[in-house]
Amino acid sequence: MEKEIPNQILQKNEEEIMLGIVNIMPGAFSSGFECDDFDLVVVSTGEVFEQKAKRKKASNAFKEGEKIVFADLKEGDFIVHKTHGIGQYIGVNTIKADSVTKDYIKLKYKGDDILYVPTDSLDNVRKYIGPEITNLSLNKLGSNEWKKQKERLKKNLREVAEELIQLYAKRQKMQGFAFSKDTPWQQEFEQSFEYTETDDQLRCIAEIKKDMENARPMDRLLCGDVGYGKTEVAIRATFKACMDQKQVAYLVPTTILAEQQYNNFKERLKEYPVRVEGLSRFRTPKEQKEILKKLETGEVDVIVGTHRILSQDVKFENLGLLIIDEEHRFGVKAKEKIKQMKDSIDVLTMTATPIPRTLHMSVVGMRDMSVIYEPPQNRKPVQTYVLEYDAEVIREAIMKELERGGQVFYLYNNVQNIVKKAGEISNLVPEAKVDLAHGQMTSRELENIMQDFVDKKTNVLVCTTILESGIDIPNANTIIVENADRLGLAQLYQIRGRVGRAENQAYAYITYRRDKMLSEDADKRLKAIKEFTEFGSGFKIAMRDLEIRGAGSIMGEVQHGHMEQVGYDMYCKLLDEVVKEIQGEEIMEEIDVQLDLNVSSYIPDSFIENPSQKIEIYQNIASCKKEEDIQNVIDEIIDRYGKFPKEIENLLEIARIKNLAREKFVLKINQRGNNIIYYFDDKKFNVDIIEKLMKIYRARIKFSPSKISPYITVQIANDFEILKECKEFLERI
Repeated sequence: MEKEIPNQILQKNEEEIMLGIVNIMPGAFSSGFECDDFDLVVVSTGEVFEQKAKRKKASNAFKEGEKIVFADLKEGDFIVHKTHGIGQYIGVNTIKADSVTKDYIKLKYKGDDILYVPTDSLDNVRKYIGPEITNLSLNKLGSNEWKKQKERLKKNLREVAEELIQLYAKRQKMQGFAFSKDTPWQQEFEQSFEYTETDDQLRCIAEIKKDMENARPMDRLLCGDVGYGKTEVAIRATFKACMDQKQVAYLVPTTILAEQQYNNFKERLKEYPVRVEGLSRFRTPKEQKEILKKLETGEVDVIVGTHRILSQDVKFENLGLLIIDEEHRFGVKAKEKIKQMKDSIDVLTMTATPIPRTLHMSVVGMRDMSVIYEPPQNRKPVQTYVLEYDAEVIREAIMKELERGGQVFYLYNNVQNIVKKAGEISNLVPEAKVDLAHGQMTSRELENIMQDFVDKKTNVLVCTTILESGIDIPNANTIIVENADRLGLAQLYQIRGRVGRAENQAYAYITYRRDKMLSEDADKRLKAIKEFTEFGSGFKIAMRDLEIRGAGSIMGEVQHGHMEQVGYDMYCKLLDEVVKEIQGEEIMEEIDVQLDLNVSSYIPDSFIENPSQKIEIYQNIASCKKEEDIQNVIDEIIDRYGKFPKEIENLLEIARIKNLAREKFVLKINQRGNNIIYYFDDKKFNVDIIEKLMKIYRARIKFSPSKISPYITVQIANDFEILKECKEFLERI
């Protein structure tokens, strides 16, 4: 098949293509080709050099938010059971009976009542999230107390729900711009990305594009840990908007970040006719005036800047997309302006640690949310130390980084004394080249200081929290924070995220003044930053913030007490139910299938010894809703622990059986001797299946048309194939 020769080959400016000579030219081709008429062979770089690494299958099976609103359980934690209410987690108990071994989650309730929850039903249990209350009242097992509690709360939630519905209805009626499907240029642009995208990045990009192609204005929250590639997702949305001749505004909270992201966007888009400009105090008044003029006439496609973008004198010819980095960092006036803009244009908000209120809005459906759970390849978690300030430890930490050719951030959030502190660090580590930076410097000073640090002319930067938002210097892999107890949890998390953005191991030293008596909240914040070091901790940080500060509600603090009664997760669930009830939607109560089969199904200590890791795997298996989820869990187990034993295989098969049972409206499956009994939902039971099953199972089957719950009893054919027989039966009905 003949191919047309691309223009950039035919229109080579500087020299002719010479026969018999290899010509190397810039260009983007997915593959090479031959053209016999011109005796021409074009070979793409992908065919010469190694193609992008094969994308690793995501190990996390839960991409749609199931794991957003609960954290890992620890002994003594309060929990909320969907049916039985608030209890206390005691631990995992292994129980053996009649040669069958299973694990159970042990929960304590009022009056020393104990509930054993099978690990295959762990999706019914959530950690209680709310203000930390040491004397939280436990529910009584077997009473109607929990049911009444939920009913009372639902009545109180009606007012909130009606406001939500009005907001949602208003948003649904809004008319915006429906962007076109991806162009060939879009595909070419995305293929030019030099790194391998994670599966999560690709899913988030697809979700955002789908929103943009809808006529309703987009209002999507993109959540992902620091360094997880949110900027690339934003750049692709930007490119899509520009392909429809729409302008894009990218709003960031600090001047330094504005300059850095301006350079990122400009570099990424330089091969295409997309004009990028920056608007911040790094531009002179004359430069700003020229940029604003071009923005109004449409000569600028993308503007990257601080809240200056929201000023009255900033006018666009055809604004189509607003991207906001860390919305909670902006003031009240800026937020009000953003709110007005949301009515007519697409808005993408990005955050690494969603503040509780933002997270709450996303969970109950006022905003759409995309989540990047998966870290980039070869990234290592930051090793974090929380300790009293010790000059010798600080010197050792700085020297350790300098000896491997790296750089250090030293965060000291006191402008008045920062010069003195920089001098102390110079005296402490004479080998270091120390500089300092803070927000009260002129734009030119800051620019020069940061450029020197980027160029490695200095290797220790003493700075204030201007560091917090997005500064990306991969060679800086140690950060020291002084007086960390004065900073917020989300702030500390963001600050720590400034290191560990390359393949080198990064270190964070979170310090507080020696012998200082920390406040209760400060102590909790420091413990949390030490605890949550693994990847994907952004959500856990946000949820721990809920525990420390309390959540209030999206409508104000009035709902705060209601949330305390049932925990954050149940509060959101009930609010969602009330919204649906008011709208007249049928609430489909998810069937909680109970299984009691004489099959050993547990995680042996010899395979996974750590109790919290066990719970995590149990939680993942219990949360599987489809075969794809199960396959992802299998991949994760093999990847982390190796080939698994028969008992875990049984757990996975039970998950498959539960999913099938839900589809067929089977409420309970019990084994009694050599019989398996299937209990059905009487409202959904189809009596016509009996005739078909009688032909297959003949004398082995009995039907009991109970008015409460009709059930079918099937005699077991093979004691060693119980799970297989269950699955086959469910597939036949």
